[in-house]
Amino acid sequence: MSRLSTALTMVGMMPVWCAAAQAEAGSATGDAQGVPGNVAVRTTGTTAHGAPVPVVAAADNAGRANTARVGKAGQGGNAASHGVAHRAGPVRHTSPAKPGPVMARQTTAVDVSARRHDFAYQEAQHIPDATTRITAERLTERGVVTLRGLERVAPNLTIQSINGTASTNFYLRGVGFNDFTQNNMAPVLTYVDDVAFPYSSMMNGMMFDLAGASVTPGPVGTEHGQSDTGGEVHLHTNDPTDAWHFGATEDIASYARSRSEAYISGPLARGLSFRLAGQTQHGGGWQTNPLNGDHLGDADLWALRGKLRWKPDAHTTILLGGHFTQDNSEVVSAVPVHRLIGKQPLPDMASWQQAEWSSRPEFAHLIGRKAGIKPSEHNQFWGADLHIDHDFGPLTVSAISAFETERQGEYTDQDGTALSQADTYRTIDANTFTQELRLHSSNTQDKLQWVVGAHYQRTRMNQRFFFDYTDYTPARGYMMSTTFGLNQESLSEFGHVSYRLPHGVMIWGGLLHERDERSITGLQSQIFGGVTRNFHGESTTSDQFAGQVGVSWQMLQHALVYYKMSKGFKPGGFTANNTQIQAQLDPFKPETVLTYEAGFKSDPIPDKLRINGAAFYNDFHNQQILGTVLIPNYGPLSEITNAPKSESWGFEGTIEAHPFSHLHLTQNLGWQRGNFQDFPTVNRAKTNAYYAQHGVWKAINDNFGGVDNGQPKLTLNGSAEWRQPLARAYTLEFGPDWQYRGSQAITPGGTGFYRLPPYFLLGAHVSFRSASGRWEATVYARNILNRRFAESGGQATTTYFYIPGEPRFIGGRISCAY
Repeated sequence: MSRLSTALTMVGMMPVWCAAAQAEAGSATGDAQGVPGNVAVRTTGTTAHGAPVPVVAAADNAGRANTARVGKAGQGGNAASHGVAHRAGPVRHTSPAKPGPVMARQTTAVDVSARRHDFAYQEAQHIPDATTRITAERLTERGVVTLRGLERVAPNLTIQSINGTASTNFYLRGVGFNDFTQNNMAPVLTYVDDVAFPYSSMMNGMMFDLAGASVTPGPVGTEHGQSDTGGEVHLHTNDPTDAWHFGATEDIASYARSRSEAYISGPLARGLSFRLAGQTQHGGGWQTNPLNGDHLGDADLWALRGKLRWKPDAHTTILLGGHFTQDNSEVVSAVPVHRLIGKQPLPDMASWQQAEWSSRPEFAHLIGRKAGIKPSEHNQFWGADLHIDHDFGPLTVSAISAFETERQGEYTDQDGTALSQADTYRTIDANTFTQELRLHSSNTQDKLQWVVGAHYQRTRMNQRFFFDYTDYTPARGYMMSTTFGLNQESLSEFGHVSYRLPHGVMIWGGLLHERDERSITGLQSQIFGGVTRNFHGESTTSDQFAGQVGVSWQMLQHALVYYKMSKGFKPGGFTANNTQIQAQLDPFKPETVLTYEAGFKSDPIPDKLRINGAAFYNDFHNQQILGTVLIPNYGPLSEITNAPKSESWGFEGTIEAHPFSHLHLTQNLGWQRGNFQDFPTVNRAKTNAYYAQHGVWKAINDNFGGVDNGQPKLTLNGSAEWRQPLARAYTLEFGPDWQYRGSQAITPGGTGFYRLPPYFLLGAHVSFRSASGRWEATVYARNILNRRFAESGGQATTTYFYIPGEPRFIGGRISCAY
């Protein structure tokens, strides 16, 4: 058992444990006196490594409600149960996700000081992994309401929008690529409540009513889900509760931005409970067009999520969930920073909050949208999932079935000018079905813990890209489209086992086999008023093994060290958004990586200082990279290709400190380097420069062996907070937060404007809340210094552009929970 589990048996803790149990019972009936201070109610599950993993509903020493529910991610579980959580499988438990005050039937005063914990996820300190676990409170405090916001709370993580849209690209420890078409498996997989979302665009609108999140560096896949090289991002949403709870949040900020959330949860019958939550987002647009004063960037999104949980007996849990998102938001438009082709001057912007865009009526008619359309989304996402868990005694069986759909229509101006040189509209009509079955050991005290299972995924997708090149003369001067379909199926089988040896030593190993088949069909490239080209289909199959072995040592009560070696792979795929010749459809190869990782977890001064860290080395073969292909008499186009040999290395760490009463500090640090060891490809910068000088397209090929991989070398994020109780009934909290990202090359070997500049952002908040946790009011600021920075960038045709980041936002948030 862990130190914390052992501590619960101590005589001095018995009054607290009894008071907590009484409090839970009182909360269920709704008549009681509030118990002040720090009361925790926990139920312990396990990891596949045999470390106890609790369900925790706790309050820290400032009286704040912290929900840290561990077990099965998103099903009564939280971040500490996932990532490289090394569990034999989940044990489903549930605690109120957003409770009101903990209630007790008696008014007896209880000293709960011994139960206080200033750091979340105490038991995760005994799990040998590099997973970053983030509480729902931290997500709210740092304003994380989209996937991209997670880079503000995790080390070595970069998440960028694709051309300013809701679709995202991930880079974790430098592993990732820019996939505009979103028809390939991402290097970093996203999960919601244990359901894999193979295409990040399907995640739009899901960041509400969260219980927590986790970020796990790769390789992954030997314990659940699919194999991947970069890692996983897990979102864990709140579950139905056995007692009635409801609440709402309203957030209003600069540029008329508003965000609203509400939820209700409670019992319907004996063993049957539900939860319904929703959100809306409006306003917030901060870009203006200097040509006509038009406004751009307002959100227009609403989403619902429902869950129904049935416990027919003490050994069975059935959870049915569903969600729906409608997103008609405007997007952030590109700002050109360099003209690559042509002599037209770049737009003269008086402010970095200005941008030009265009939409010709003819193009709007072609794509079936109204004239004058702004860069915007017209997306609809919905899905359903069914989770079944049954404990047979010696083993537990878990089954997860899910169906997800997306209907996407997305308009962007990718030249960033009033000219129609790269206006783009894409539609995606896709659905994916996943089925996972896991069997795992039930006895959490056994030295041997194990899990075996299988995961199946099937995707059907149709995409169509429309391009308006009317003002891209004399080279093109037309409108065109590319249409294609994607059929994909994969099946993976996995197993993981761990064994606890004497003296705090644990060994573990895992094995994964995955076969992925995908084909691209019906590809047609049509120039309206011109030629139509039809291309024959292509297919590719990946069939490989992955695995992991490791050893950990609980060397001291508050110190763990571990070492592991992992092999990971991700399937190959296709680049198909703007196809001109058949060779563009040649599939890129699967990516494999051998990763060596050593890490430690420590609490040198319990509840005062926590230091966790990990170092890694990645040895890549056929790393998937966004490169360049030159089409004769057409120009350069982006395509995903393979770097035959590359490497990366680095470290990350988290420091949490509570040096004295009321002051709480958190600092995440990530540093990584990487080189291509062998990477022959077209040098986009030199090719563009040759065309600018000679007016003729000629591919300038280079081998980028020895060249830096271009990912940000240093990422930092953290916060400092002062928590001051006021008159025993209230708490005042305030402090700054910060984020730094180093420069990033957009193309291999990129320098100058081909490299995004580094940036530093500063924020702050002041919160006033009741000690009961029933209400809270916050004033906050993001990007206080109003720093100009670029979130991402790229090239479509004639210009090289940046996607600007948000300016200063000042807002207020009020929430209540009962």
